[in-house]
Amino acid sequence: MTDQRKGSDAEPTTHFGYKNVPESEKAGKVAEVFHSVAAKYDLMNDVLSGGMHRLWKRFTIELSGVRTGNRVLDIAGGTGDLAAKFSHLVGPTGQVVLADINASMLKVGRDRLLDRGVAGNIEFVQADAEKLPFPDNHFDCVTIAFGLRNVTHKEDALRSMLRVLKPGGRLLVLEFSKPTNALMSKVYDAYSFAFMPLAGKLITNDSESYRYLAESIRMHPDQETLKSMMVDAGFDRVTYHNMTSGIVALHRGIKP
Repeated sequence: MTDQRKGSDAEPTTHFGYKNVPESEKAGKVAEVFHSVAAKYDLMNDVLSGGMHRLWKRFTIELSGVRTGNRVLDIAGGTGDLAAKFSHLVGPTGQVVLADINASMLKVGRDRLLDRGVAGNIEFVQADAEKLPFPDNHFDCVTIAFGLRNVTHKEDALRSMLRVLKPGGRLLVLEFSKPTNALMSKVYDAYSFAFMPLAGKLITNDSESYRYLAESIRMHPDQETLKSMMVDAGFDRVTYHNMTSGIVALHRGIKP
C-alpha cells in the first residue's frame, strides 16, 4: 500500500523493506534484488524454509481445483515450481502462463522447465501484476506465490487479477504472513534478521537482498487485512489457511 505524501507536489512514497522510497523507484529496486538472487533462488528457498516451501506450494495446488483443460496464470512464477505442477494437471488441452516482471527470474524458470521437458503447454510472459496484459475473463485460476508483498500497488494488482479471471475462477495468494503465537513470532524474528542475511551472504554473497526480503515480509499486510483487501477488490468467499503457525498463509477468493 502507498504511504502518505510529504507535500501536495511530492511524489507518493511506498515501502521498500523498512525504507520509504518514491513509488517510481520501488519496482526497479525489487528488480535488482531478484536479479541478484535468481541463479540460486531455488537453493535458497530450500535452505531458508528447510524444504517447507514445497509443502506450502503442494497445498496451494490441492486447493486450486485446477483440472484438465483449464487455463492457469501463475504470477511472479519465478523458477516455475507451480507452473510445472499445473502443466501436468491441465494436460495438452490446457494452458499455463508463467508471468514474472523480472527478466532474470523468467529466464531461470524457462531454462529450468525446458531442461525438464515440461514446458510444452507453458507460455512465458514478462508482465507487471498491476497491469496484466491478458483479456478479461480469460483464466480459470490465478496464483501468486511469495510475490504479492513485492508489488507496489497491491490493490491494483488484485483488481487486475480479478479482471482476467473467468466468473467462478479462483485466485490463490500464497504469502508469508504473521505468526499466530507470540513465541513463534519471536523465534521467527530472530531467524529472519540473523540467519536469512547470513545465509544470503554465504550462499549468494548477497546479504542485503535477504535483509530486504525479511523486512518485506514484516511490511506485508496480515491475514485479516489481506482478506479485506481481496473483498474490496471484488472477490467473493474469501478465506485463508494458516500454515506453520501463521508464518505462511494461503488466501483464496472466487470471482463472482
